Amino acid sequence: MKLKKTLNGLYLFLGCVGVILLFRIIPHPPNFTPVIALSFYLPLFFGLWSIPFIILAFATTDYFIGFHNLLIWTWGSLVIIGMISKYGINFYSRFGMCIIGSLLFFIISNFGVWLTGSLYQTTMNGLITCYAMAIPFFTNTLLSTIIFCVLIEFLVFSKYFNFVPQFLKK
Repeated sequence: MKLKKTLNGLYLFLGCVGVILLFRIIPHPPNFTPVIALSFYLPLFFGLWSIPFIILAFATTDYFIGFHNLLIWTWGSLVIIGMISKYGINFYSRFGMCIIGSLLFFIISNFGVWLTGSLYQTTMNGLITCYAMAIPFFTNTLLSTIIFCVLIEFLVFSKYFNFVPQFLKK
């Protein structure tokens, strides 16, 4: 029984990592993926040990998509998002933290664009311009995070379709 429960949890975890891989490879609108929502929920469900696997999924897809000089900024923001997930105690806190996760990703990754790139001057005006030019991408990031957050909440925590906590109950 314990082995079956462990295997079910493993299959669920690997499926979620597979979703991250799939959504980064298939064509999609810019920044419209479940990546931030899953980066928040996987450590919530499975613990902080799952964060390296999220980064490994990113590394795998970045191998095919192409490595870039912003890896430390994007991967680092996902680590931070995963680490704040342990404070998600109810729907409102989890939903709020997913939105905060989108903001963190926006702030950290675009700071990296400004700091390491050559597109913007390394002045305060350049930083402001960098953030202003990234707003259209943030819209997609925020919308996708909200949609996938609500979807995950419904699938996992609703009384009508509650299957994941059965795998994870101790």
